[in-house]
Parts: sequence; structure tokens; C-alpha cells
Amino acid sequence: MSALKLRADNVTPNIDLLRGFKRHETDLILAAARVRRFPAKSLMTHQGEPADHLLLLWKGRARYFFETPNGKKLIMIWITPGHSFGGAALSTRPSPYLLSTETVRDSVVLTWDGATIRGLARRFPQLLENAIISAVDYLSWYIAAHAALCSQTARQRLASVLLGYASSMGERVSGSIEFDISNEELANAANITPYTASRILSEWQRIGAIRKQRRKIFVRSTERLFLRVA
Repeated sequence: MSALKLRADNVTPNIDLLRGFKRHETDLILAAARVRRFPAKSLMTHQGEPADHLLLLWKGRARYFFETPNGKKLIMIWITPGHSFGGAALSTRPSPYLLSTETVRDSVVLTWDGATIRGLARRFPQLLENAIISAVDYLSWYIAAHAALCSQTARQRLASVLLGYASSMGERVSGSIEFDISNEELANAANITPYTASRILSEWQRIGAIRKQRRKIFVRSTERLFLRVA
């Protein structure tokens, strides 16, 4: 697309997949990508379908989710610009997408089909190493989430989710950190009931730690939040 210049000179340092490459190597990798635009609330990958593309979020906001056999939608880690997903496409062994990904905002995504990204990985081994590092980061997140589920109270888990989202996808607005999420999505992420999440959030709002709007949370004071977590 002419409106989007895919060149090394507009690659930001937070793109893990492209770290360690020289300018001309980055240009070659970007030139092999297809640029796709997804409106908000679009599915980009589907759980269980063949993982035949590696994707990289260039602009916008997205998130992983897992759909349980009874149809419950579990929100997993959020995806911010610079992060890649669908890394199973790097393997020659056919694999499914373990999770679905959906856009939260209008987004621009770079995609490489499986044959293309595997050819690039053979030519540039650093590409595969970067993908492995990203996979380790995701595994670390899962371990931390599982450990919290086994060892923390509902209040502590909800606070951890709030602070994690604030640091990873929040935007500073008038002295607060704002991010888009519903009470139900927060409850799923913290593995508590929506009723419990609503009750705790209302308490934190009364003491001025957060402010709530429809599908928005504003973290106003992490100090006050920590004081009420124990």
C-alpha cells in the first residue's frame, strides 16, 4: 500500500521480530510482507485453524482470546504495535493457531505466509531466534498468570491485571492511565466472577484509585490501589 512505507527507517526499536538486522536486511523482510487493514472487532486468526501466516501488528491494538468448549471467551494477553503472533507458521510441521486474535482498534498488520517466512528464516537465522524469544516472553506471561491464579486472592489478581494492562496498553490522559476494557473482560482475565470484579472496582473507585466509564478504566493512583490489595 502506498500510504504505508515499509522501510527500515520507520521501524521502531520495539519490534522484537526485526531486532539485530541491518537496514537492508530489514527492508528485504518488510518487502516480503503483505499489508492488511482490519477494522476494530475483526478476527485476524482463528483458534484451531491452520497456522499458515505469521503476523505483526504495525498500528492499532489487538488481543488474544481462547474460546472454551462451552463457548466462554477468555481474554488472554493484549497485543500492542511491534508484537508478532502466529509464530507456528515458522514450523514446517502443520500446526493450528492455539488462540484467536481480534482487533480492539482499527489496525494495520503485516503478514507473511508460511512458505515466505520460512524462506526468510533460512536466509536470516536471526529471524527465528527473535521469534523464539517472543515465544519465551509469552510463556513467561502465562507462567506468571498461572502462578497468580494458584497463589493470589481475587483482589490481588484483579489488581495485577489492572496494573499489567495499564503498563502494556494504557495511555496517559489528564493524570490517569486509560485503557479500554469491560468489567466482564477484567473478570475473565483475573479468573473471578463479574460480580466480584464489579464490587472490587466500585470500592477502588470510591477511594479514588480508579475511575470507571463504559468499557474504560482510568487508573488514577497505583499507591491507593496497592494499599487496598492486601
